[in-house]
Amino acid sequence: MNNIVLPELGEGITKATVAFWHFKSGDFVQEGDDVVELVTDKATFNVAAEVAGRIQKIQVNEGEEAKIGAVLAVLEPDKT
Repeated sequence: MNNIVLPELGEGITKATVAFWHFKSGDFVQEGDDVVELVTDKATFNVAAEVAGRIQKIQVNEGEEAKIGAVLAVLEPDKT
């Protein structure tokens, strides 16, 4: 399993709010696909999948906050 985590954002940012999931649990994503849109007090940005696979579980729902390093979703890598 691979985790989609809230990356280090710099500029003293310690948390972000999940604005929108581009996929839902069970969906297949390709490496590089934007998976989730996050909002901070300074910017809006997307987090992309680092590997192709299926989203097993979304850990942080839309409208919820997460801290840097938090697991946003669990991704099962494509074994092919």
